This record gives sequence, structure tokens and C-alpha cells, in this order.
Amino acid sequence: MSGAPAFADWLEIANLKARYCRFLDTKDWDGFAGLFTEGFILDATASGGPRIEGRDAAIASVRTSIEAAKTAHQIHSPEIEVDEDEARAIWAMQDRLLWPGGRTLTGFGHYHERYVREDGVWKIAESRLTRLNLEMTQPSG
Repeated sequence: MSGAPAFADWLEIANLKARYCRFLDTKDWDGFAGLFTEGFILDATASGGPRIEGRDAAIASVRTSIEAAKTAHQIHSPEIEVDEDEARAIWAMQDRLLWPGGRTLTGFGHYHERYVREDGVWKIAESRLTRLNLEMTQPSG
């Protein structure tokens, strides 16, 4: 993979990840699902979560876990490498989740992702989340 991807590919992948955050936080589940390949792999095992194969199963799991929460996902400082119709990226990330009743989650770490170009469109094929810090609070009482 080249260390200096074509700017158009780099920008398309950056916009794809920006839509990921927006669709996730606005609960646009149809838009969110459209960002992934059918065989998408979600791997959160490094941060205590599941490894899920298949777009529909991964979206269902994410939806169930955060549907009731107000969320803010932020990504920055991408390291993107593109090779033809496949790319890899590492994104610094931070997320904040607030559930009714007072439970919260605040964390930061990295997304390690693989992308493929399908019919001229970049999609997320695999996403692995690693956490550097995770703070969860439960309401007292």
C-alpha cells in the first residue's frame, strides 16, 4: 500500500468515516447500513465487546446497544493508505454516550479499518476498535 494515496480516494474515505459518525449519532440506520459491505466485520473484542460478522448482524447489535442513548462520536488524525480498490486507515476517536436514567460512557482510542471500493464507491469492510481509556458511570441511588 502506498503511504501517499490519491487525494480523491483519501477524501472519499474521510467523508465516508464522517458520515459514519453522523449517521450513528443521528440514528439514521438505513444511511448507516449503506456505509458497509455485506460481509462487514465489527471487532470490539480489544475493548471488551463482541466480534460480529455480517453487516445486518453488526448494525442490529450497534442499534440495540445505543438506540436509547444520545451519542457523540468524533474522529480525527486519520492515517490512510490506499492500494487500488482496497484501503486501510487508523483513526483517533472519542465517544460520549448518555442514556436515560443517567448512565454514561466516555472513551477514546482508535478505529483500525479496512475499506474496499465496490462499484466505484468506498465502503467499510472491517472495523476494529481499540480503547486507550473507557469510563462508565451508573446513576447513584
